[in-house]
Amino acid sequence: MHKAAYSVTFVRHGESEWNKMNLFCGWHDVGLSEEGEWDALEVSAAALKRENMRYDIAFTSCLRRANQTLDIILKELNLTDIPVRQLWRLNERHYGALTGFNKRQMADIYGEEQVQVWRRSFNVPPPAIEPTNPYYHAIKNNPRLRHISEQDFPTTETLETTMERVVPEWTDSIIPEVRGGKRVLVVAHGTSLRGLVKHIQDADIMKFNLPNSIPFIIDFDESMKMVGGIRFLANDDTVLKAMEKVASIGGK
Repeated sequence: MHKAAYSVTFVRHGESEWNKMNLFCGWHDVGLSEEGEWDALEVSAAALKRENMRYDIAFTSCLRRANQTLDIILKELNLTDIPVRQLWRLNERHYGALTGFNKRQMADIYGEEQVQVWRRSFNVPPPAIEPTNPYYHAIKNNPRLRHISEQDFPTTETLETTMERVVPEWTDSIIPEVRGGKRVLVVAHGTSLRGLVKHIQDADIMKFNLPNSIPFIIDFDESMKMVGGIRFLANDDTVLKAMEKVASIGGK
């Protein structure tokens, strides 16, 4: 077995205002709910503190819910002075025309199976978002996303197309910092992190659900191949319950 030379910590943001209402969120820029703020403090930061984790650099998306989660963690760990890189390619997957709609409602309209295919399949996209969608203009005109070129700005995405933007960012921006000896923290979203885990593990993760807020660590050998399994900083029962909550259409 290869020996671990590096490790990277990942955190999926806490519950957002739209998670709370069970809405498809994607690129719409909502903040954390009160519970999400509490989770960032009492689940994410608390777990990292228990393990005495320290970081030299952090990566996150351009979306507020991930930024807020990271801010709370860094403040709690007294690491507010480390460099933070906001990368749009770490954004959540764009849910297209589903954006702003309740998952339960969509399941009632299109059928449970179809909605789960859109949520969990590798390459079946939901319909593209149209200017008639009530959140279309808020997303397109979000100042946090203004630097993204027209050709790169998605109107719908799958796990596959999300990976097509996330993996190069991992390879080009994050791995060099890891190889350079930096202790790296990545705070992002369910699908962008699932895509990264799929790439790193080279495994079928269609039924794999990442829990909100529970940090996980992946170890790597000298050639940045994964060593061992994913280490969640929580007991197995807590992780399993959190994964089941995320998997459910009726849940978050």
